[in-house]
Amino acid sequence: MALKMSTRMNKMQTNVCIRSSAPARVARVVRAQAANNGMSASPTTPYDNYKFAPIREATVSRAMTSRYFKDLDEFADTDIVIVGAGSAGLACAYELSVISPETKVCIIEQNVSPGGGAWVAGQLFSAMVIRKPAHTILDEINVAYEDEGDYVVVKHAALVTSTLLSKVLAAPNVKLFNAVAVEDLIIKEDNNGERRVGGVVTNWTLVTLHHDTQSCMDPNVIESKVIVSSCGHDGPMGAHSVKRLASLGMLPAIPGMAALDMNSAEDKIVNNTREVVPGIVLAGMELSEVDGSPRMGPTFGAMFVSGRKAAHIALASLKKLKAAEVEALNELASKTA
Repeated sequence: MALKMSTRMNKMQTNVCIRSSAPARVARVVRAQAANNGMSASPTTPYDNYKFAPIREATVSRAMTSRYFKDLDEFADTDIVIVGAGSAGLACAYELSVISPETKVCIIEQNVSPGGGAWVAGQLFSAMVIRKPAHTILDEINVAYEDEGDYVVVKHAALVTSTLLSKVLAAPNVKLFNAVAVEDLIIKEDNNGERRVGGVVTNWTLVTLHHDTQSCMDPNVIESKVIVSSCGHDGPMGAHSVKRLASLGMLPAIPGMAALDMNSAEDKIVNNTREVVPGIVLAGMELSEVDGSPRMGPTFGAMFVSGRKAAHIALASLKKLKAAEVEALNELASKTA
């Protein structure tokens, strides 16, 4: 009886060993067949045995900081500051780079990633709708679209934003400072007592958002002859410029944005794009806050055209100011002659 039980136990152990070793045997067979067929476990690529050129960590630090502080020095006094790098602000910078490449343009964007809400369309969907005739900017920057008659559709909003952003950043007369917030405006009075916006007060965005949790951290400043404010209507710093101007008594009380109406909203945003006080031009949805005009929702044409129009208005204001400065200098020279 004991001999029979021992025999059965040996057979069971043998079966277990056979079953457990079967996958291993299959793997060995597959590897052998692959070797015989000239196959390798890892394919050969152009990037095998890749090696970077040597560099010191301090070299990387100096490469970044030296250029950043050079930009800060160069743009401490600039021609046009654009506040907000959403679709309107980027369109404004793009237009300025095309029509006046000699004009020095500085963009201040509070977010790490420029583009505002134009990385996606309505309700986080992908496709961007642009009503005609605003679609001409897509032809200029070579973005493909589906023509639906009165409007066009781009397969992904990020395609438009990334392409427009690349055009702006490649322009030699434009500098973007992102992750930087505009905390306040520089306001100056002329000899007649008229107040004019003369620049922006800036700080790191993280500092601006946490002034109430730490001791005071003073800001930096950028002087500018003209400012284009395109802060939008949403977010922690939405419509910042018009709210500040209203608090200073330079604009009446802000009525706020009205309810959605696509057909009237986009026309009003473009047609109302203007210099609201001396030295500051409004573009995009910040206009809806000061005018009480409707929001348009997920259509983007008005943002692009408003930004482009703002570029022309800002440039005209810049030229007017420079002409006045020349006239004042000539008058002073004639008096001292």
